[in-house]
Order: sequence, then structure tokens, then C-alpha cells
Amino acid sequence: MAKREIEGSRGIVTGASSGIGRAIALELCRQGASVVVTARREERLAELVEQSRSLAGKMLHVVGDVSSPEVRERVVNCAVNEFGGLDFLVNNAGVGTLGRFEDAAPERLRQVMEVNFFAPVEMTRLALPHLKRGRQPIIVNVSSILGRRAVPHNSEYCASKFAVHGFSEAIRTELAADGIDVLVVSPGTTQTEFFDQVLDRTSEPGWPEHRPVTAEHVARQTVAAMRAGKREIVPYFWGKVLCGMNRVSPGLVDRVMKKYV
Repeated sequence: MAKREIEGSRGIVTGASSGIGRAIALELCRQGASVVVTARREERLAELVEQSRSLAGKMLHVVGDVSSPEVRERVVNCAVNEFGGLDFLVNNAGVGTLGRFEDAAPERLRQVMEVNFFAPVEMTRLALPHLKRGRQPIIVNVSSILGRRAVPHNSEYCASKFAVHGFSEAIRTELAADGIDVLVVSPGTTQTEFFDQVLDRTSEPGWPEHRPVTAEHVARQTVAAMRAGKREIVPYFWGKVLCGMNRVSPGLVDRVMKKYV
């Protein structure tokens, strides 16, 4: 994994209208990158671009649903045509659901996988020819701590993030010869609107309260990891604890999780 400069780099951030995606886009722009941001909420994107005008970099926006092939093509074309190339791709857009698997219709899983897995995979496919010609190129896939350890009432979301994690590991080795790095970001509890806007909520566990980190914290950690050429980061203390416990004693973690079914 190579170290890289953010200043002067060119790229894309999906799911940038709020939360982690928005914070990452601003942090990249603050450090001098040119960024195309995309999401479904036009007003939010316009506000983000306006906020970026005082920063060192440049920001443009493309409105649309990243699960649409036409939108993905417009986003990549915008970056290449306006900036002259592509050096990074941040696949951040994601949706969630809450509820037991047996209570959900099949469509719920398909909706989640469409946005959380198929969209970043196909965005990566479109971006690859341009990344190969980029400067110190990197793909950043924003996964979740739930892509490392699954929990009840989140089966579809967990499955999608495990898929993102596996896909990232596979292409990291495939793309090494092309000089393209792959970073996986696995956030834990973060102050965002994410769980206020889930696709479906039929039930949810009463998890113990843990103090969340800010989206800006995750963004700073992510951009620092891009600069350093890291493979994966878990920007949340309790997420690191959960990963460590699951590695040492997955049976113990299973017993703890059963309390919240």
C-alpha cells in the first residue's frame, strides 16, 4: 500500500448529502482535492458545494440514485471530463433496515444489496479504467463494524457489509499490479441520520448506550488512512473491542448477542 498526497487529487464520493460521506467530501476538499459528490437529495448537495467554496479544493455535484447505471455513468464522466482523470473513489452510499430476518419480505434484502453492494461494485467497475491511469489511485469502500461481526435485527445490512469486505479483499490483490490500493473503512456507532432513515423497521434491539463518534472524526481518520496507504481502519473504540472479542471467543459474543434478540 502506497502513501499518497491528497492535494491535487481527483475523485468521487457517493452518499455525500449527509453523515460520513458529507464529512469525507469536505475533508478531502479541505486538503486540496477535487471531488464529485453524489446523492439523491439535490438541496443537500447544493448546500455542501456552497460550503466547500471556502476550502482549498474544488467540488461538483451530480444528483441521483447510485443504484442507477445511468447515474453512475454520469458521476464518473463528470469527474473525468471536469477534472481530467480519477485518482480516488469513495464508495460510501448505503441504506439500512431493522428487524428480524423471518419477519422481512424478500424485497428488503434485495433493496439493501442493490445500494450497499451492487452499486459500489459497479461503480468500481466503471471507475477502474480511469483509476489505472490516475496518480497514486485508491478505492475506499465504507463498510461497517457489522461487516466484521454480525448482530441480530440487522441480517440484511450485515450481509451487505460482509460482501463489501470480501469484495474489497479480493480486488485488493487483483489490482495490486496496477498500483491501485483498496482501503476498507469499518465505522461503529457514529452521529449521523443513518438509522433515522432506514428502509424498514419492524423491530430493533435495545443495545447498551455507547458514546458515538462524530462523522468528522471518521472522515479525518479515513483521509489520514488514504494518505498513509492503509488497508483497513476501525475508527471506533468499541468496534475494535467487538472485533477483538469475536476473534478470541466468538461463542462468547454469540451468547451476549442472544440477549438482544
